[in-house]
Amino acid sequence: MDLNLNRADYLQVGVTSQKTMKLLPASRHRTTQKVVIGDHDGVVMCFGMKKGEAVAVFKTLPGQKIARLELGGVLNTPQEKIFIAAGSEIRGFTKRGKQFLSFETNLTENIKAMHISGSDLFLSASYIYNHYCDCKDQHYYLSGDKINDVICLPVERLPRITPVLACQDRVLRVLQGSDVMYETEVPGPPTVLALHNGNGGDSGEDLLFGTSDGKLGLIQITTSKPVHKWEIRNEKKRGGILCVDSFDIVGDGVKDLLVGRDDGMVEVYSFDNANEPVLRFDQMLSESVTSIQGGCIGKDGYDEIVVSTYSGWVTGLTTEPIHKESGPGEELKINQEMQNKISSLRSELEHLQYKVLQEREKYQQSSQSSTAKSAVPSFSVNDKFTLNKDDASYSLILEVQTAIDNVLIQSDVPIDLLDVDKNSAVVSFSSCDSESNDNFLLATYRCQANTTRLELKIRSIEGQYGTLQAYVTPRIQPKTCQVRQYLIKPLSLHQRTHFIDHDRPMNTLTLTGQFSFAEVHSWVVFCLPEVPEKPPAGECVTFYFQNTFLDTQLESTYRKGEGIFKSDNISTISILKDVLSKEATKRKINLNISYEINEVSVKHTLKLIHPKLEYQLLLAKKVQLIDALKELQVHEGNTNFLIPEYRCILEEADHLQEEYKKQPAHLERLYGMITDLFIDKFKFKGTNVKTKVPLLLEILDNYDQNALIAFFDAA
Repeated sequence: MDLNLNRADYLQVGVTSQKTMKLLPASRHRTTQKVVIGDHDGVVMCFGMKKGEAVAVFKTLPGQKIARLELGGVLNTPQEKIFIAAGSEIRGFTKRGKQFLSFETNLTENIKAMHISGSDLFLSASYIYNHYCDCKDQHYYLSGDKINDVICLPVERLPRITPVLACQDRVLRVLQGSDVMYETEVPGPPTVLALHNGNGGDSGEDLLFGTSDGKLGLIQITTSKPVHKWEIRNEKKRGGILCVDSFDIVGDGVKDLLVGRDDGMVEVYSFDNANEPVLRFDQMLSESVTSIQGGCIGKDGYDEIVVSTYSGWVTGLTTEPIHKESGPGEELKINQEMQNKISSLRSELEHLQYKVLQEREKYQQSSQSSTAKSAVPSFSVNDKFTLNKDDASYSLILEVQTAIDNVLIQSDVPIDLLDVDKNSAVVSFSSCDSESNDNFLLATYRCQANTTRLELKIRSIEGQYGTLQAYVTPRIQPKTCQVRQYLIKPLSLHQRTHFIDHDRPMNTLTLTGQFSFAEVHSWVVFCLPEVPEKPPAGECVTFYFQNTFLDTQLESTYRKGEGIFKSDNISTISILKDVLSKEATKRKINLNISYEINEVSVKHTLKLIHPKLEYQLLLAKKVQLIDALKELQVHEGNTNFLIPEYRCILEEADHLQEEYKKQPAHLERLYGMITDLFIDKFKFKGTNVKTKVPLLLEILDNYDQNALIAFFDAA
C-alpha cells in the first residue's frame, strides 16, 4: 500500500527549539486534536483547526526562550497538562491555558532537556542531570560530556525508575538513582531519545535513539545490559535526527515510526514481519524539522503527521485527499468552500501588503528625520559544524529564520571547499594574499530567493589550525550581518571513540612539568575536537581518538603534572609535540618532553595509506583516459573494438568524473601526508631530510608500495 500525504501549512509562530510541539489527546477516537507549541519568544500557543482556519485556544505573554515542551498528568490517564522549560524554570498550564505551576529549579545552567512521568520530573542542563518528585530534589548526576536528551523508561510498566541520558560522547548513560548503572556506545552523538511505540514496546524497555549524523536505532535497556535490536545507517547522507514519534499513519494497526531531520526531511518507517523498519514515505521540507507528532488536526477521520520547523511553521502531512470523490450537490459545496478560502486569503494578502507599505513609508520618514536612530534588526541563526566520519570532512550548516541573501566564508588556514549536491547557491572565490593578511580562503555564496538553509562541506589539513568565519547576511532591511566563528583544531580530523586496537605499533610522547589537571585538559581541548570543555571528574582521564581520514588512532592519558600520548602515526605525535610546546611556552610553563619512536609504526601507517593512494591514482588515470576514449568512440561509431576495461571506463565516465570532481586535491592531500610522515620520522632522529622530498615525490608519481617502504628505510 502506497502512502499518499498532502501538505497543509497551518500557521507560523516564532523560532522553535527541538521537541517544543505536542498534540493534546483527542476526546474521541480520530476526532481533531489541539496543537500546543512554544517558541523562542517565550510564547506558548494552543490552537485547533475550524473550517480550514487556525483558531487559538490560548496564547501566553512573551518571556524567556522555551527550550522544551512536554505533556504530563496522572499516570494511566490522558496526558493533557502542558509543561514548559524556559531558562531554569518549569511552568505548567492546563489545556485551557491556566497556569498551575511555576517551579524555579535554581540550576546554574539553562534547562536543555526534560521528561515528565506522573509526579516525576527529569531535567538536564548542559552537564547536570536532576530528578525531582513533586518538585522535591531526589537525585543528581554530573555528566562527563554534554547531555543532549533525557528520558525515563515507563514507571507504570516497570518496577523501577530508569532514567537514560543521551550524551555527546556517543554514549547512552543508564542511571539508577544518582549513579550510572551502565553505559552503552551508539554509532554517533545521540540527539534524541523516545520510547518505542510511545510506551517502551512489548517489554517496556525498548528505547529509540537518533544521532546528529543521521543514524537511527533501537536498544532494549535491561537491568543488567543493553541489547541492540536494529540500526538504520544513514546511507543516503541525510541530515541529523532531531525528533521521532510513533503513530499508525499507514492504518494497518501497527504503529509506524515518524522521523524529522535537520535538513528538512520527514520520513515514515513501517515494520516488517521480522520487526525491522522499512522506509514507506519521505518528503523534504525547506528547513529543519524541530518536532514531529502523529494525530488528527485538520478534519475528523483523517490522520496526519504534524511537524514544526525551525522558523516556526506548523505543517501537516495529511491523509485527506485534495480532490475528493463527491456527488454534484456536494461538488458545488466544495467549490463554494474553495472560493471563500481563496477570497479570504486574497483579502489577507492585500491587508499585509498595505501594512508593509505603511511600515516602509514610516521607516523611510523616521530614518530621514534629524533625531533618527538606526536600529539593527535581530535575527536567529541556527548553525552546526560537525565532522563526518564517512568522508573525513566537516559539514557547516547555517539556517536562518528568514531568507539568506549571501554568506561570506573566510579562513586563516588552508582548507578545501567540497561540492554539496543539495546546495543551489552560486559560489565565487576571491584571490587571497595569505602572507600579508592571513587569508587563505575568501568565498561568497549567493543564495537563490527563499533559501533559508545553506550546507557547506570543508576539508582541513591536520597540523594547520586557526579559525573559519562565516558572515551571514539575510534579505532584510536595513542590511545587517552576523558573524559565526568555528575553530579548526590542530588534530581536526580526529574523532572520539571508546575502543582502540592496543596491538598496533605505538609511538609515545610524555610531558611532565608544573602544570595543573585543568591546564593540561585545556591543551587537549585546544588540540582535539569532541573533548568536553570542563575537566572531567577525578584525578586522571583517558580519551581515545580515531583519525577519520587514515584510521590511525590516538590514546591520551593525563593528570596533574603528567601527560602521555600514544599514536600509531608519527605525524600525530609530531603535531602534538609542536602545539603543546607552544601552548606551554605561552603560559611560561617549563615542560620536560620525552618520546619513544617505534620504527615499525611508519611501515604500518604507509600500509594504511596504501589502499587510499592506489584508489586515487587509478581514479586519476581513468579520468585522464575518458576524453581519448570518447574521441575513439565517435570515430569508430561503437565501442566493440575496446577491451572490457576501457568499455567499463566509458560506461562509468559520468560517475568517475563526478567522484574526481568531488575530491579536489585528494591525491595532493595523500602526497602531503606521506611527505609529512617522512619528514617527521627523521625529525625525531634529529635529521633534516627536506632536500630528499623531490626524490620522494618522484617515487610517488611512479607509485609502488615496496619501493616507497624501501625509500623510507634507506633514507
